[in-house]
Amino acid sequence: MKGSDGLITAKAPGKLYIAGEYAVVETGFPAIIVALNQFVTVSIEESHEYGSIVSKQYQENSLFWQRQGDEMVFDNRDNPFHYILSAIKLTEQYARQVGKTLSVYHLRVNSDLDSEDGKKYGLGSSAAVTVATVKALCAFYDLQLSNDELYKLASIAHLDVQGNGSLGDIAASVYGGWVAYRSFDKQWLAQVRSTTTLKELLKMPWPALSIELLTPPAELSLLIGWTGSPASTSHLVDKIALAKIEKQAAYQTFLNDSKACLDEMITGFRQQDLTKIQTELRHNRVLLQQLANFSHVAIETRILQKMGKLAEEIGGAAKTSGAGGGDCGIVIIDRAIETAPLFQKWHDNQIERLNLAVHLVD
Repeated sequence: MKGSDGLITAKAPGKLYIAGEYAVVETGFPAIIVALNQFVTVSIEESHEYGSIVSKQYQENSLFWQRQGDEMVFDNRDNPFHYILSAIKLTEQYARQVGKTLSVYHLRVNSDLDSEDGKKYGLGSSAAVTVATVKALCAFYDLQLSNDELYKLASIAHLDVQGNGSLGDIAASVYGGWVAYRSFDKQWLAQVRSTTTLKELLKMPWPALSIELLTPPAELSLLIGWTGSPASTSHLVDKIALAKIEKQAAYQTFLNDSKACLDEMITGFRQQDLTKIQTELRHNRVLLQQLANFSHVAIETRILQKMGKLAEEIGGAAKTSGAGGGDCGIVIIDRAIETAPLFQKWHDNQIERLNLAVHLVD
């Protein structure tokens, strides 16, 4: 969007996983993700002498590092500046391929995915900042990308930094609403990138990629609770990747069971069947607990267990959201059920209700 002052702004919503976590990183395995009405906003203003990248939230950033021998090795996958820079690099590469002249500009990032006092809710800020940056640059350079092309460009930029993951959070940030998502073949992408221009790549069908917008039943209400402990998705996914190698049979069983569960849940959305959706959400929670047991990854923390137990007592279906290890839990419940007592019990147990709504892209 371009203002009368020449300032271009673009925003992308955060997300939460509803079901299908971990399995979705594998090619073609389904998940359901929802976009939320909290946003990363990127603004761009043309400059003539020097450019700048300024983020209100990330002026002082945490870094993760490990020791390899005597070397300090930094893990930058949780650092949003790397996603911004990758998005700029890829979008400008595309701009050059379609004949645009590159400019100098000031780029500013603002996010309400975290709270004002710095709490990190785990709403997918790296994906949202990647999508918002690509959208803003597309407006700046007058690049007419479809949502499919925007998704693909932002996915490549995100994958170049993170190296793992499903890119489902990119889909939620691009398309909004409730999304049934199946990941593309990342090995195919790595191979074809060396022989294909970016312009051609965005036009091609990507093997196994599927993005379907879902309509929830009218009586479905989504509740979100935050447990006060941020988790690093990248590190948790790394640990599961190790278990995948060491416990191949158990991992394959988990994948197959997750696929069957998610296929049924997606059918529940298509049939507007709240009971089926809730049943499969509970089933998915059990499958993730089994994954946690054989991988020795703490997906469901004690406070997330408490959050779920309290919700189940009043008829809600509850589970962790995303990689787990902290962050958010979600509840799907009939909106006719009175939830004020539940929120009070959450508060009494140091669980913060996030009063967020599903964001639908215009």
